[in-house]
This record gives sequence, structure tokens and C-alpha cells, in this order.
Amino acid sequence: MSNERLLQVLRAPIVSEKTSRIQEKSNQFTFEVTPTATKADVKKAVEELFKVNVTAVNVVNTKGKAKAFRGRMGVRGGQRKAYISLREGQSIDVIGKP
Repeated sequence: MSNERLLQVLRAPIVSEKTSRIQEKSNQFTFEVTPTATKADVKKAVEELFKVNVTAVNVVNTKGKAKAFRGRMGVRGGQRKAYISLREGQSIDVIGKP
């Protein structure tokens, strides 16, 4: 897989209360990925970009929410999330504290 494709697979880390709880409890990290990314693509991208060992990848598609905007119905965009489990003792710095 080319470096260009690796950078396109992972879009952004998802940081919320739920994901921080999952990080502490079971050493899993959550990323937003491209809609065409497979589990193998996500695993390879995380291992090469962050130099960690991935034990499991779970992928979830979320549908966009239907919302009214100025009297007209519209749909927010959905997203594809990847929950990544790392080997014990390894971690990824998703916040990037200086």
C-alpha cells in the first residue's frame, strides 16, 4: 500500500467521552475512516503510521441524521468508524499534547 493511500484511509481520530472510556478500559482507539476502507487497509495504515501492533479492527457504518433546516428536511452525512484494539502496553497519542 502506498504512503498516499495510507494517509487517505485514516481521516481523523474521534475524541469523545465514550471513546476515552473505551481507551482506558480496553485499550481501543477510534478513527473516522474512508467509506471504501477495509479492515485490512485500516490495520495496515495504523501499524505503519503509528508503529504499533494491532490485534483487532471493528468497523461500523453510521447513518446520517434527518434534520429540518429552515423548514426543509435534510440529511446529515454519515460516517464510517473503525475501533482498533492494540496489544497490551501499547498506545497512540491521539490528542497530540505538546
